[in-house]
Amino acid sequence: MKRILFVAGPVLIAALAVTTAFAQDYPYRPIRIIAPNPPGGGFDLIARVVSQKLAEQFNQQVVVENRTGAGTLVGTEVASKSTPDGYTLLVGGLSNIAANVGLYKKLPYDPLADFVPVGMVASYSYSLVSRKDLPQQNLRELIDFARANPGKLTYASGGVGTGQHIAAAALAQLTGVKMVHVPYRGAQAAHLDLQSGRVDLFFDNAGTAKPYVDDGRVKAYAVSSAQRFAGMPGVPTVNETGVAQMDMEAWFGIFARSGTPPAVLKRLQSEMAKAIQAPDVAKRFESGGGRILRMSAADTDVFVKSEIKKWSTLIRAAGITAE
Repeated sequence: MKRILFVAGPVLIAALAVTTAFAQDYPYRPIRIIAPNPPGGGFDLIARVVSQKLAEQFNQQVVVENRTGAGTLVGTEVASKSTPDGYTLLVGGLSNIAANVGLYKKLPYDPLADFVPVGMVASYSYSLVSRKDLPQQNLRELIDFARANPGKLTYASGGVGTGQHIAAAALAQLTGVKMVHVPYRGAQAAHLDLQSGRVDLFFDNAGTAKPYVDDGRVKAYAVSSAQRFAGMPGVPTVNETGVAQMDMEAWFGIFARSGTPPAVLKRLQSEMAKAIQAPDVAKRFESGGGRILRMSAADTDVFVKSEIKKWSTLIRAAGITAE
């Protein structure tokens, strides 16, 4: 037994030395950040702002790779099968990390087993808006009408399983009303039909909806977040209206593969925290209606787990499916 321990000791020491050296040299080659949606969306914005800042801090190239397909499934699966060395990161958010657990009976990845948070970045509230000639003047009146007229109101989304779809379906579930879902291929098409009166409601990103609210093309009833949206301070939260308790934001963060060497993960988390503190990064997101998320590693872990549990449960209860 003593002889075995004597032989294993140098091997273990050598392995630890290699790991330490690897971590000290990190990153010695380009890092890629996978955005599981096309250019121009929320995932892509997060990836590009973060990659630019990390490249400055690491003095190393950080490239964005848009891996699209099947909603957010393809890109997220690619990241889940990457080598756990800190050189492939993923933009994870409400949809691909939390909501997909409830939307799909079987995912090609496990958000908790396959990924570990590097750091949260920003979140965006949703705003419930309507065609400008909808008679109801506030959310209470709207819900009362929907309750008395099941299936009468229609709501748009940018597609089945999107945050817009989930937000509206969640509100319907929480208030016990029935509305008809009208999915579109993207938010732009949904806004066109909303403004022309072909659909009644749309729970869109608050920052995107703001210009249409400001110029009177649509009217706003409430925002989904726990706090009011700074860009539309006169619009109440769903909670403030008293119709339901709702706290939903489209959040985004950076994730690494589980099994990434602890020293590398610690370095990544440290640099992410530094990046989020940078004034130019905060300004970039806040100018588009985002709220910067500053959380410790422990708080981030708790937050992600609670979001997965909350939204997968609610989505299943609401009968929302992407399959």
